[in-house]
Amino acid sequence: MEDATGPKHDGPESGGQIDRRKGRMATDVASLLRERISTGEMPPGERLREVQLCEEFGVSRTPVREAFRTLAAEGLVDLLPNRSVVVSKLQADDVRHLIVVFAEVEALAARLACERITDDEIKEIGRLLNEMVDCHGQRERAAYLKLNQKIHRRTIEISGNPVLLAVWQSLAPQIERARALPNLDSSRWTDALFEHSKMFTALATRDGAQLAELTRQHFLNALPYINESIAESA
Repeated sequence: MEDATGPKHDGPESGGQIDRRKGRMATDVASLLRERISTGEMPPGERLREVQLCEEFGVSRTPVREAFRTLAAEGLVDLLPNRSVVVSKLQADDVRHLIVVFAEVEALAARLACERITDDEIKEIGRLLNEMVDCHGQRERAAYLKLNQKIHRRTIEISGNPVLLAVWQSLAPQIERARALPNLDSSRWTDALFEHSKMFTALATRDGAQLAELTRQHFLNALPYINESIAESA
């Protein structure tokens, strides 16, 4: 017989269970909105309508409002005084500063990853790169961007440095949104894929110095295209 003080699975949910469920819903809503913003589906200046999103996602206002606060902390949306929420606009100077820092974070992670990466992990990255090549050929931009981010994240994880991972996660949402802009340019998209191929060669040969430099330059190469895109949308 189960002890009377043991866990009970029947009956109404406790306050803690409800809070955890609402927390998961807020996280899910934030993830969905973050993806739309990062890929450009929700462009800068677009208003996020609370009631409409509640109906679309089938949630109450609380998870949506929590998601708004999360995205605001990440710099993806602006919470205006009249309680409106809009996708934040990209500023060229802010993006330049972000990319310079992010490029150094990724370059350091690339060097460390070359010291730790296993043969199986090299094969994993190679498979992801092949999928990216296929997406590029089929012009499946959204899928390409997801694979691209996964490769960069796996490199950070393989580096084995939790501080780098935490910094990367804090900057990634804004960076991904900015980096999605140049891929609208067909020539830059092709160049970026070629750069990934060279980066993979350096990773596969565990050439940390070479991979760090290629990674750094990969991000900096996107800057002129990002600035041009921001200027056009201003």
